Amino acid sequence: MSIEALKERLPDYAKDLRLNLGSLASDITLNEQQLAGTFVATAIASRNEEVTKAIIAEFGAKLSPEALDAAKAAAAIMGMNNIYYRFTHMVGGDYTQMPAKLRMSVIARPGVDKVDFELWSLAVSAINGCEMCVKSHEHAVREGGLSSEQVQTSVRIAATIHGVAVTLQAEPAA
Repeated sequence: MSIEALKERLPDYAKDLRLNLGSLASDITLNEQQLAGTFVATAIASRNEEVTKAIIAEFGAKLSPEALDAAKAAAAIMGMNNIYYRFTHMVGGDYTQMPAKLRMSVIARPGVDKVDFELWSLAVSAINGCEMCVKSHEHAVREGGLSSEQVQTSVRIAATIHGVAVTLQAEPAA
């Protein structure tokens, strides 16, 4: 399955998603690794097997094995961190001062350019709804030299991929 197959599976009521998916797949705001990694990380975060398989089939070959692993790692580590930090942010109190005591060494050594990994973590955090993580990763990528337009593109990808996953969840496979 490819991105074209995903687009074909989208019903007419989701044609905006189809169009957004097509335009974002060829977006030039991000470099090839940033674009492909954002698609892969957010597809995994969408928790939809069909979407994940199609996106990895489409974009996996555009990434080195290390970058593909890093995109997967961004989805995995944010799957954990977004829950933990969303909790501490919501509850506050002593929890914000306590050490997390969770291993997250991949953030320090992701195997790709740190800014790219932070961008993927930002996009996944947007899907997972962790305000604290979104702000932290947005700050890191801006400090790393990315523009607001590049940040917006990564979140537009996240929003579109999530919308596609939600739509296909409601539509039976042919």
